[in-house]
Order: sequence, then structure tokens, then C-alpha cells
Amino acid sequence: MKKIIKILLAMFFCLLLFSGFGIAEDKTTFHPVILEFKELIDNDPVVRMCLTRMIDQIPEKYKTKHLKSIDEMLSKLNDVLKIAPEYNETLLVGTPFSEILIWTMGTPAGFEAYRNAKINNMFKKLLAVWTDFLDSEKSLYVINNSTKGWKGKNALKKLNMSDYRYAPNDKYWGFKSWNDFFTRKLAKGARPVAEPENNKVIVSACDSTVYKISNNVKKYNKFWIKSQPYSLNDMLANDESVDKFVGGTVYQAFLSPFNYHRWHSPVSGTIKRAYVKDGLYFSQADSMGQDPTDQDHSEGYITHVQTRALIFIEADDPKIGLMCFMPVGMVEISSCIIDEKIKPGYHIKKGEELGYFQFGGSTHCLIFQPGVIKEFNAELNKLYKVGEKIGTSY
Repeated sequence: MKKIIKILLAMFFCLLLFSGFGIAEDKTTFHPVILEFKELIDNDPVVRMCLTRMIDQIPEKYKTKHLKSIDEMLSKLNDVLKIAPEYNETLLVGTPFSEILIWTMGTPAGFEAYRNAKINNMFKKLLAVWTDFLDSEKSLYVINNSTKGWKGKNALKKLNMSDYRYAPNDKYWGFKSWNDFFTRKLAKGARPVAEPENNKVIVSACDSTVYKISNNVKKYNKFWIKSQPYSLNDMLANDESVDKFVGGTVYQAFLSPFNYHRWHSPVSGTIKRAYVKDGLYFSQADSMGQDPTDQDHSEGYITHVQTRALIFIEADDPKIGLMCFMPVGMVEISSCIIDEKIKPGYHIKKGEELGYFQFGGSTHCLIFQPGVIKEFNAELNKLYKVGEKIGTSY
């Protein structure tokens, strides 16, 4: 009889588990921001529809390995909030949010979902929580010499740590957190500035690979189409100086997760304005379809809609005049931190630091007025390090 009772009790608890009660409903392991996201989904039918559809629309060949439900998405996002990026050899290295969401971003419903203000705001909150973790000592565990660690043999080949300030004999290289490691500063002399006294020489602002150079850029354009032309009014967030740049030149280059992630001034001059423009996080261009490389195929599009910083510099070379440096966040690499010294009236030297990205790879633009650029010696798809010459003014 006792054996039968034990069996019945076991069956009863199993029913509780699988019917959604008891342990299955224990929310104590979920971060409050995840519970807030779940509440939004439960109570907003449009949000729930968008998220459900984008998961349902994941291409069939990826469905066995990727998201199958909203609950699974929330559970995986919850896990990411307490992990730091590990080293790997994939295109998504350093971007664990994207690893979860990648195949939803290129679906018809995904294009709509990631432009939804309520959904975007929830990802802003999630990224703020993740930032807190990455700023803590708890995030240092990934700095180890395993195959997934940043001190591992394969990672070291790509990091070029001799270029940076660090403590080679310290367990965590002397860094206080993952973000401290990721935004590590250069060793003295690691990035010499080309012709520092020649104001006509423009240098690379980031360690970055040239994506596109466009001339005669328009004030308004259809940036969402396949060619992704630049639309200055949208890029510059309707700044008062937009008309000065109409017909001018945009130079765009992107950073990989292994590049140095601090920005340096491409010219000597005086800071006129510097601020961060909030925007989207995981939005891609509809015209580009599925993109297994995060937003790499949408780099022109994202300069108009993603979170970005706008730093306007009145160059010492009067021919250059006012120019704009614009770093742009890509996916979870959305944190654009402007150095506290960068205020209106501050005179900055060519090659001097402006700020930095957090988390991973990203992109940036240099925007010039018409009739400024004599030539760009920079070649498409070629890496240029901070301080290297990329062009000259007339």
C-alpha cells in the first residue's frame, strides 16, 4: 500500500510540474527585467504577435538549433545576463544576444519587431543590466587560458596584447572587469599618428576596415533600400549643421571584436557639440534578408537608426572646417561612451582619444562638407589602425 501511495504522489508532482504549477512556475531564478519583459509580452497583443511571428518565421533549416518559443527566448536571455563573452572562432564572437536572436532578425516579423518602441526599450533595459555585470569582477572568469578563454593560444594570436597596457603576470592581466579588459588602453607608442603637425592629413579614428566611401551625399535618401545610400538628416539626427554637409563625403569603416575599441580624433580642432543619440539595437535592413554576420550586411542602414554618438569638430585646417565623427552601435555593441573631457570648446589634437565602444565589434563614419577631400588613400576592405593616414584635404 505504501508503495502505491509513493507512486501516486510522484505522479501528482509530475502533473503539477508539467501543467505549469509548482516548480515550473518558480520565477525566483529569473531577473526582474526578464519578468518585466514577460509581463509586457503577456499584456500587449501587438508585442506578443510580433515576437511569436518572428520565431515562427525562422528559416526551417535553423529551427532545430534555434528558438522555438517566446519562453525559450526569455530563458536564454536570462542566462546571458550573468555571462561574459567567451572567445570562439565564429562570426558571432563577443555577441551572445545576437547568437540567440540572429535568425529572427532577418524575418519579416523580425524587421517589424526590432523597430517596435516597446520591444526596443526592453532590450535597452536588458543591455543596461548586462553592462552592470560586465562592469563587475564576476565577469573576469573568461580571462583564462582555456580554449574559450581570452588568454588561450588562439585568442592571443588575434589580440596582439603587446599593443596594450596590461599586467602579463596577473591572473586577470590587471583588469578589473570584462569591460575594463575590452576597452583596454594602448601602450605608449603603439599607434603613431601620421604627420601630426600637418592639418591637411586625415587619420583613421579607429582600428577598422573600410566599408564604403560615398561622395555627393544627399540630405534625404531611401537608406532602407538595398544600396543603402546615406541620408544625412537621418544620420545626423536633424542636427542644426546638416545643410553644411549636403553634397559632401561619408567615410565608413567597421571594427571586429578583436580590434582596439577606443576612438581617436581624425583631425586637430575644437569640439563644437558631442552627444549620444538613442536608437534601435537589433534592427536590420529588410532589403538584405537573412544575415548570418549580425548586421554586417546592413551597415549603411544602421548608421541612420541605431544608437550612435555625434561629435562635431571644427578642424584647425580651414579647408576642412566643420566635420563629424559618428561611432555607431551594432546589435548589443550599443554603448557609445564619450570621454568626459569632450565638451564644447575643448581643443583636441589629431590622434587624441574621443571615447570608446563597449562589448564587441561596431562601425563608424567620418562626415565631411563638400569640396573638402582632395583624396582618400584608404582602400575598401583594408584595415587601417588608429593614426594611420587615410586621406588629405585640399
